[in-house]
Formats: sequence, C-alpha cells, structure tokens
Amino acid sequence: MRMVVTGASGKLGKLVIEGLLAEVPAERIVAVVRDPAKAASLAAAGVEVQTADYNEPGTLNGLFRAGDVVLLISGSEIGRRVPQHAAVVEAAERAGVARIAYTSLLGCPQAKFALADEHKATEQIILDSGVPYTLLRNAFYTEVYTDQIPAQLEHGLVGSAADGRIGAATRADLAAAAVAVLVQGGHENRAYELSGDEAWTLTEYATELARQTGKPVKYVDVPGDVYKGILEKTGLPSETADMLVNVDVAAVAAGLAEGGGDDLARLIGRPTTRLAEVIAAKIS
Repeated sequence: MRMVVTGASGKLGKLVIEGLLAEVPAERIVAVVRDPAKAASLAAAGVEVQTADYNEPGTLNGLFRAGDVVLLISGSEIGRRVPQHAAVVEAAERAGVARIAYTSLLGCPQAKFALADEHKATEQIILDSGVPYTLLRNAFYTEVYTDQIPAQLEHGLVGSAADGRIGAATRADLAAAAVAVLVQGGHENRAYELSGDEAWTLTEYATELARQTGKPVKYVDVPGDVYKGILEKTGLPSETADMLVNVDVAAVAAGLAEGGGDDLARLIGRPTTRLAEVIAAKIS
C-alpha cells in the first residue's frame, strides 16, 4: 500500500513526509508537488515525486492507484479550493484508492465563518464520493502567530478577537497526527477535532511574549472595521483583510477556535506542544 501526500512541498507536507520516512520504507511514499524542484530533498531520500497541479485536473490522471492511502492537504488559494479539491477526490475515486485523509478545519462543518466554507464543501465532496475517509480538522497553526514575533515586539498586537480563546497547534504536531492516521488502521470514516491541549487569548499570548523577551508587548482589541483599516495600511488586499477580520470576529471571538478535546494528543501519543515552548524556540 502506497501513501500519497498531495501538497507535499509545503510546510505541513514536508513534515508529514519526514514523519512517514521514520515509519515506512521510502518506496511506499509518494510526494505530489506542483514544482519538483522544491521536492529535491524528498527525491534524494528515496521518495517517489510526482508532479501535479490542483488547477489542472488532467495532471492528476494516473497519479493514484487502487489501494493507495491519500492525504489531501488543503490548497492555499482561498476561493479556488473547492474545484481544486474536487479534482483530487474524483481522481482518487476513479483509481479506487483505499482511503482519503483530508486536512480540514477545527469545528467543521458547524463553524460559521468564511474560512470554513471551502472545508465544509470539500468534506461533503469526500463523503459523497463513497471513498473511506479520515477528516483531520486542524486548529489554527501556532506559527501563524509566532511567525509575526519580530513585528509584534516592535508594534504590539492588534485584532478583533476580544477574549476568545485559541486552541492552536503546531504544524509538527498536526503533521504527526496525519502520519498516525496514514500508517495505522482503525481510522476509517472518522473525523478528528485536532486542537492543542491549552487554549489562550491574544492577551495571554502577548503576556507570555513579554515575559520571555522582557519587552512591553500588549494586545489591543479594536472593532472589526478599524482592524481592517489597519491591515490595509500594511499593504494587504481588501479581500485578505476581510478574511482576517472575519477569523477574529466570527471564529475566535465567537468561541469557535478554542477546541478543547484530546484527539490530537491521543493521536500523537504525547501532550501537544505548548505556546511557551514555541515562543522560546522562536526567540532563541
């Protein structure tokens, strides 16, 4: 049985491939990428690299085989992901794959914010296909916040998340969960809500960052329209600013990003990585 990972040259995909290499022989792993030059290190490790593009369904023909287990890593082109994902699912269904795992979103399909819509649609496409599935409903990445630490130390944090709690998880932890469901049995037709063991507010995040750096970092909460204006002044397109505001207002502030279950810790067999650890590694 082959394990086929789409979007394998992205940050999450590379971590999944690394995890699979520790569990199964390289010849059982297929990395699907848009640009093979970005997968040279994977090929050097003995992984089969295949080139395909979510936007070009024809490139998916012959990609999958009967019995494959496929990890469909969601695309990054917001607004275009439903037809992209549908093309992958249809190609996998035609080939007779054994199972599709999909990186969805925490709380989907109950989530009522814009970022969840394409994940809801993709989950339904997978369910309608009749192919056995595993839905990995991932929390927000902790790195979405910690990658901004240099700017946060200079300008502080601003947003419209109020006191909403964020059950974020690291990419490494979420990749480890994906590896577990790919290599283990018993995950057919299951949906996992994958959030960190701790959930924190942006105020608590700022407090922890200030504690570790000794700098006066604070979080300032503002109305959504004010936050959008701030984002646009940084050069973000209006559509992107709208999405980020919607995440804060309709997801975080509304309590839909908190998580709280232990699915992630159980799948990876250990406690999830704490925020303080991620900050410490980032500033070291």
